[in-house]
Amino acid sequence: MGGASRNERRRRQEAAAGARTPSVDRIPGAGRKDNRVKVGIIVALVIVVVFATVFVVLNRPWAASQPTAATYPVAVDGVVVTAGQPTAPVTIDVYEDFLCPFCERFETRNADALAAAMNEGKAKVNYHALNILDTRTTPPGYSTLAANAALCAVPAGIWPAYHARLFAEQPAEGSAGLTAAELTSIGTELGAGPDFGSCVAANGNATAISAATDAASANPALQTDGQFGTPTIAVGGRKIDVSGSDWLQNALAGS
Repeated sequence: MGGASRNERRRRQEAAAGARTPSVDRIPGAGRKDNRVKVGIIVALVIVVVFATVFVVLNRPWAASQPTAATYPVAVDGVVVTAGQPTAPVTIDVYEDFLCPFCERFETRNADALAAAMNEGKAKVNYHALNILDTRTTPPGYSTLAANAALCAVPAGIWPAYHARLFAEQPAEGSAGLTAAELTSIGTELGAGPDFGSCVAANGNATAISAATDAASANPALQTDGQFGTPTIAVGGRKIDVSGSDWLQNALAGS
């Protein structure tokens, strides 16, 4: 047999073998496997996107419940701010210091519930801003300055929002505290007129705030084991325990 014939036969054999051997793309089940892999990847990506979206939504500031808007009246008598209807059946007294971190926690936990009770005429709250931590800033005196600024916020018509901001922007103990200019800037941002800044800078209630602090500290009805501190919450003139979540409901119910 000639070389040409042998070559021709070899080409025919190789062609026949190639026809019997499927290509990789045509291996039975290979396409379905690739599709399953693709679907799995898509499902995983969708799950990641969903969880990421939920995380972002839950952690955006606006996702949290908005603070209860204050619709109650506010008045000041000396250095005591009374918030709520004068005829409300329950009177709650809150003794606080704007440098006190525990007071900030009380405000954070209870502000909305107290605002709702005042809006609905169920309670009025007497806020006593004291200066027991006056020596905890450098220079001393921030507690007095902030308490005076809160009193200035009443005639300026911004007290509920200003009271909340003093805690939201509470300086750390041992710091310089906010200056009169910074306290004025907060009030101006909230809509206070030019008289507010003059009232803050004058710090005209300082002596009365110190006297009110001394009186509260010496009141046995506000003490625990002979000690007074802030925050102190009283109903009907007597200190109550506010560590439980139902303290306000009990106070409103008279129990």
